[in-house]
Amino acid sequence: MDLTHHSASEQLHALESGEVSSRELTAAHLERIARHPEYNAVVTADHEGALAAAATADERRARGRADGPPPGPLLGLPIVLKDSLETEGLRTTCGAADLAAHIPARDADAVARLRAAGAVILGKTNTPPMCQDLQTGNPLFGATPNPHDPRRTAGGSSGGAAAAVAARLSSLGIGSDLGGSLRLPGHYCGVYSLRPSYGIVPTRGHIPRPPGWLSASDMLTVGPVARSAADLDLALGVLAGPSPDDSAAWRLELPAPRRERLRDYRIGIWADDPYCPVDSETRALLEGVCKTLRDTGAQVDESTRPVGMAASDRLFQTLMFAGSSASASPEAFAGELAAARDLAPDDLHPGAAYLRARTMPHRDWLLANEERQQLRRQWAAYFGDVDVLITPAAPTAAVPDQTGVPVPERYITVDGERRSYWDQTSWLNLAGPANLPAATLPAGSTADGLPLGLQIIGPYLADHTVTHLAALLAQAGCARPGQKR
Repeated sequence: MDLTHHSASEQLHALESGEVSSRELTAAHLERIARHPEYNAVVTADHEGALAAAATADERRARGRADGPPPGPLLGLPIVLKDSLETEGLRTTCGAADLAAHIPARDADAVARLRAAGAVILGKTNTPPMCQDLQTGNPLFGATPNPHDPRRTAGGSSGGAAAAVAARLSSLGIGSDLGGSLRLPGHYCGVYSLRPSYGIVPTRGHIPRPPGWLSASDMLTVGPVARSAADLDLALGVLAGPSPDDSAAWRLELPAPRRERLRDYRIGIWADDPYCPVDSETRALLEGVCKTLRDTGAQVDESTRPVGMAASDRLFQTLMFAGSSASASPEAFAGELAAARDLAPDDLHPGAAYLRARTMPHRDWLLANEERQQLRRQWAAYFGDVDVLITPAAPTAAVPDQTGVPVPERYITVDGERRSYWDQTSWLNLAGPANLPAATLPAGSTADGLPLGLQIIGPYLADHTVTHLAALLAQAGCARPGQKR
C-alpha cells in the first residue's frame, strides 16, 4: 500500500505494527521526490544518508521489540527540514549564493532533537534567500510553485516544507516562523502548520544568523507543517524543551488544552478589519465556521478585539527590522546609517520606517520592547475571558507567483483592489510580538479549488489548546487538507 499520502501518525503506526519498514517508507518518499522535480520543494536530497538512517531505525525497532528501551517517538519516520536549519554533513544554504557550499559541522539544536527521536531526514526544503520573502525561490534552486496551481506561490519562507507535505514528498516538514513563514505557506498549500510559543523550541543553528552564531531573532520560532493537528502535537512533543545550556535545571511541561469539548470553548472570531480587509471568499469561510461553532454550542464572540491591528503591526515591523540588522554586513549597515541620517523628519515612506527601525538607538529599542511587553499584557487579559481567537490566515488564497518582479513592484489583488504585497502576512503578524502560539489549518477552498485556511491564536504557552481546537474543528467538518494526489 502507498503510505506516502498518509499522515505522520499513520505512518508511525504502520512502522510500529510492522506493516512497513523504515527503509521501504523512506525509499518510497525518495522515489517520489525524484519522480516529481516539478514541485522543486526538496532541493538537497540525502539518499544515502536517509536510507542508512532508515536501516538503523529498523534495527533499533527490532531490538526494542525484544528487550531494548522504548523507541524514539519518531523512530524511522521520514521528514524534511527547511534549508535554514543547519544539518551536520549536509549542505545548508538558506537559499543564499554565499552559502552554496556551506556544510555544517554541527546540527541545529532542533535538528539534533529530531535525530535523537529517531527521525530520518530525507533532505532540505527550499527557502528564499536568507528567509526574506513571502514566496519561495532563490538563484541557487529556482522557485517552488504551489502544488495546487503552479502559477501561484507556495508562500514563504517555509514554502518548500509546506509544498513538500502537500505534494506527498514527506508527511512532516520542519520550518521556521517569524512573521508567518510557516503559517502563510501552510495556508496557501492546504496543510496544517504551527508557530509554537516563542522560546519553547531552541533556535540555535538557524540561518540567517551567520553560521556559528549562538543567538537568533527575538521573535523566531521553529515548528512543523503536517497533514493533521495530531501531527503538529507529535512534532511539538519532540521539538519543545529547554535549550541544551538550560537542560541541567529546567523542564518544560506545557499545560493541557483548556477545554475538552468544542461546545465548552469560549472562542473569539476576528473575521475582518479595515486595516487589512479580506476577500469575499475568506469572509464567507469565516461566517461558515462561526455558524458551525454556534451550532455545536460553543460560546462565540465576534465583537471583541484583543489589540489594535494597526498599532500591533507597526510594532511588529519595527522589532523585525531592528532584529534583522544583526545579520547585515558592516559595509551594508554603514550605508543604512548614512541613509537614515539623511531622512527628513516628516518622511513617512515605508522605506523610511524600515531605515529608522534598522538603525534605531538602543534606547529606542528598549522603548519598543516595553511596548511589546504592554502588548503581551493586553493579550493575556483578553485570554482571561476567551480561550482562543480565530482569524483569517491571509486576505486571500494563494496569490500569483511574482518571481522575477522587483519587490517594490509586487502587489496582491483583493476583490479586484490592488493592495500591498506585504498585506499577505498582516493577520499572521498578530502573534509574533506577543510570543503567542498560532496555527493555520485548511478549512475550505475557493471557487477555483485553491485551499483556504484559518488561523488559531492561543494564550502564551497554550500550544496544546491551539492544536486541540484545530483537531476539534476538523472533527466538526471545518478542516479539509489539500493534498496533491
